[in-house]
Amino acid sequence: MPFSSPAALPPAELADIPPEFEPTPEHPIRVRSRPMAAGVRIARHTHAWAQLAYASRGVLRMATPGTTWMVPPSRAIWAPPFVTHEVAIVEDAFLRTLYVDASVIPPGLDACRVVEVSGLLREAIAAFDERGIDPARERLLGAVALDEITRSAPLPLSVPMPEEKRLRSLCEALLADPAGPGSLEYWAAHVGASTRTIARLFRQELGVSFSQWRQQAILARAIPLLNQGKPMAIVAHELGYQSQSAFSAMFRRAFGESPRAFIARGTGEREPSPHEDDMATATPIVAAPTESGTARQDV
Repeated sequence: MPFSSPAALPPAELADIPPEFEPTPEHPIRVRSRPMAAGVRIARHTHAWAQLAYASRGVLRMATPGTTWMVPPSRAIWAPPFVTHEVAIVEDAFLRTLYVDASVIPPGLDACRVVEVSGLLREAIAAFDERGIDPARERLLGAVALDEITRSAPLPLSVPMPEEKRLRSLCEALLADPAGPGSLEYWAAHVGASTRTIARLFRQELGVSFSQWRQQAILARAIPLLNQGKPMAIVAHELGYQSQSAFSAMFRRAFGESPRAFIARGTGEREPSPHEDDMATATPIVAAPTESGTARQDV
């Protein structure tokens, strides 16, 4: 059976940033807001300023040469200056992007990250979107926004991507369908390499094992499914888990809260109690496959 590549992506749009949105030392933070339709891709580009891309609704994905991030609604992704990146809109979104001049970037924001958007940061971004802001108010809002970005907790939503051709093909296929069938042996055979070689490449290029990488891909894929409001049992099944409880337990270990609570915070809905996620069960259940193709147990 030949190896099948992921479906072809739609053509990418050029990163057209009008001059009025470019930050300067005199106006170090600018905001650009616009609705974005699902399927839109902004081609790979770079610029001399940092940016914070924030979707108040919808899901977006940002990719750099070595990593892909999935960004849930009401979270944001920070990209420092001169980082080459491209953006894909996974679901219809309303996107606000802060462009930040390098002269005002606080220490510690030298790497990409997905962050929580606090209520204060959300309101500061919205206030920046008003026309004709007084310069003093602009400075105050900028200081608040940058302080909140610095304080925001990074989320484990990055999926490292390799450069080696065979491993890249494997990872792209798994990222499109991380719950697809097949052990490490299966995927190694279908990219024309030995299991030992692929296992070594995962460790060498990405610093993780096949099963660790696959779990990160599953977490990233879970975000749009959860945001669509699908029943938890359906999401768990689509991601290769035979039990809703197994999926919820894995998600809770990664994020410190249940899937429903995580999504509820992004939509402003009431956070459910743990009982609503069937977390009370304590019997072992079969979940996603490990590197050897044997079942993993979660409790």
